[in-house]
Amino acid sequence: MSQSRLLPLSPRARYAGFSLRLIAATIDLLVLAIPLAVFVSFLSVAMGISTAFVNLRPGEPPGEILKAFGSIFVDVSLGFFVLMSWLYFAILESSGWRATLGKRVLGLYVSDLFGGRLSFARATARFFYGRLFAHIPLVGIYYFLIDGLCVLSTPRKQAIHDMLAGCIVLRETACDPLAGPGT
Repeated sequence: MSQSRLLPLSPRARYAGFSLRLIAATIDLLVLAIPLAVFVSFLSVAMGISTAFVNLRPGEPPGEILKAFGSIFVDVSLGFFVLMSWLYFAILESSGWRATLGKRVLGLYVSDLFGGRLSFARATARFFYGRLFAHIPLVGIYYFLIDGLCVLSTPRKQAIHDMLAGCIVLRETACDPLAGPGT
């Protein structure tokens, strides 16, 4: 077991606040949108419904979109997005980076409560405790709001999924070896 897992997190640890986490999440969503768009394009061609995209209009109700594409298309696309999101977050947050691309760009990283690197299992738990709820229509917006309030109001700026998985999101600090991603 590494020394960082045995010591409590330094009092100088800088917790990542709501705005930085929101910007990182937006970057991650844009990164994930690229393979999703490619997948949806190929799936629509394979299912013979690619022309339905031409008929889409802004503000169209979800029922009309579902009718145009069919529930199989929507379910397969959503399943792909959840699987891809899980692998993206769990692999990157348990890697040596300890961060997704969005977090990395902003100098943020995810750790356990002692500043140690996450295992793939803990990163997976973190994803399924929270990120999965964010992908569920209607539930997602309420979960996001409550999660944001938790980040704004808890002492270690933890979201619900962070608390449930025993994780924290920190900002890189050059002067504190226990608070940096290299530990």
